[in-house]
Amino acid sequence: MKHSGQKRHFGLLPRIIVAMIAGIGCGFIFPEAIARIFVTFNSLFGNFLSFCIPLIIVGFVVPAIAEIGKRAGKMLVFTALLAYVATFFSGMFSYFVGTLTFPALLSDTAVGVAASESHALQPFFSIDIPPLMSVMTALVVAFVFGLGVAQTDVTSVLRRCFVEMREIIIKVIYTVVIPLLPFYIFGIFMNMTIADEVGPMLITFAKIILVIFAIHIAVLLLQFSVASLFSTTTRNPLKLLWRMMPAYFTALGTQSSAATIPVTLARTKALGVSEGVAGFVVPLCATIHMSGSTLKIVACALALMITQQMPYDTPMFVGFVAMLGITMVAAPGVPGGSIMAALGILSQMLGFTDADNALMIALYIAMDSFGTACNVTGDGALSVIVNRFFGVKKH
Repeated sequence: MKHSGQKRHFGLLPRIIVAMIAGIGCGFIFPEAIARIFVTFNSLFGNFLSFCIPLIIVGFVVPAIAEIGKRAGKMLVFTALLAYVATFFSGMFSYFVGTLTFPALLSDTAVGVAASESHALQPFFSIDIPPLMSVMTALVVAFVFGLGVAQTDVTSVLRRCFVEMREIIIKVIYTVVIPLLPFYIFGIFMNMTIADEVGPMLITFAKIILVIFAIHIAVLLLQFSVASLFSTTTRNPLKLLWRMMPAYFTALGTQSSAATIPVTLARTKALGVSEGVAGFVVPLCATIHMSGSTLKIVACALALMITQQMPYDTPMFVGFVAMLGITMVAAPGVPGGSIMAALGILSQMLGFTDADNALMIALYIAMDSFGTACNVTGDGALSVIVNRFFGVKKH
């Protein structure tokens, strides 16, 4: 895979962890003048990230819709709907589990985080970089152009323009956003330390990660319980899930659904899925099935809203998860790509600030491997269901 040779030695997650530790340590020793330099950098980088969000949405959603829409067929439509339902269900399941567990788990940190915000340092200066359009405008533009471009010829100029735009945005993420992200996280945790809120937040992180791990195991058990009802080989969901474990552990190591496709494909066939169905569903679901990523984002967002005493309700999260399921399809195949694609609707629909989004990035990347593993393993369950309706006809 591209970009893997140099980054495998010290990937994004280790860099984020180092940045968090260094930020906490420096928060205790840095004088205010030096600390404000990093706060100023965070202000500039946060504005740049906000500027990029609509471009990320348009640059990824339009080609994603265009590439899927032209190949419309019964199996494609069925698989796409199934993947969306699975993604939506995992997000709402995560929300309801969170509403039952987080208020009690996080009650001791909610007041502390909210009370200490006023002690945070301010930047020396700030440069406003207004986005070209709002997040909702970007989503509507992306859907309109995506559906329109899907009906054009593959050699059309407009289609090539959006594909090239996607390549530019990927390059911006690789060469600017990801390299600078650890410094951004460093500044966030340094400022939190100075504001005396880092202790409660680290305890919150640990609790959230434990709950998310439990949720993603539960989602996989539910997915394979449903899949076992459609299986042609066994009605035991644990046997089906066990056969997918090589794909699960491969995804833990690669942190990439695309890089795990060969293993996922082989293990899906071991579930009794026909070669034709597996060859179609697995590569497609590597792009459009995001149960693991969605459940993580929903749980993290809910937890941060609870700790900061932000108002939330079920209708708000139903709309958020519904939009998230669509946005995740356009997530770029880079480390933390899903959370990058979700930043826009986090701000637009949940009212997250730049600091909230930075915490979301740190939390998400800390669990990135498990989300990818959940996505990949769940692809096997969806393949079993699709095979029941389309696989028999192949024989």
